[in-house]
Amino acid sequence: MPLARLAVILALAGLTAGCFEPLYGRNNAAPDSESVRDKLAEIEIPAIPSRQGTPEARLAVGMRNALQYDLNGGAGANAPTHRLLVTLQATGLTVIVDVASGRPTAQVDGVSATYQLVEIATGKVVLKDSAFSHVDTDAPGSEQRFAQQRAQRDAQDRAVQIVAEAIRNRLASYFVAGT
Repeated sequence: MPLARLAVILALAGLTAGCFEPLYGRNNAAPDSESVRDKLAEIEIPAIPSRQGTPEARLAVGMRNALQYDLNGGAGANAPTHRLLVTLQATGLTVIVDVASGRPTAQVDGVSATYQLVEIATGKVVLKDSAFSHVDTDAPGSEQRFAQQRAQRDAQDRAVQIVAEAIRNRLASYFVAGT
């Protein structure tokens, strides 16, 4: 009896094994078909608008670089079919303040992005969504001002990476499912 059950389970597993295909890799069964990775590589990412010299400008450059790397490995899009328009907003909230120095010792920083995927041929917006991330920062000491600034920058960079990955995953979902 246990051997019959095992045979049924293996038979069912064998029937469903052909249904799976890699998300970001190439499908060897259909080498002519375009993979999600190929479709993501055809997305053009223009510069993200921000005011020069502001902290948002640094985040905008970091977001564009992260998206460029996530979507096409850092290279520009060859023969782009879509354009990704992104707007960023940085947020910060001080949670704990040192009463002696008046400097924050714990903060929550965040990055929120709204984005649109525009089909270049028609100019039609095919996807419109938003993504956000909140990360916390702990300052090592109230007198270590530069360490506190570095910790805040590192937290913002982590938030940018998380948002860029969320955007990449949402775009991959769009190209697979069409929604």
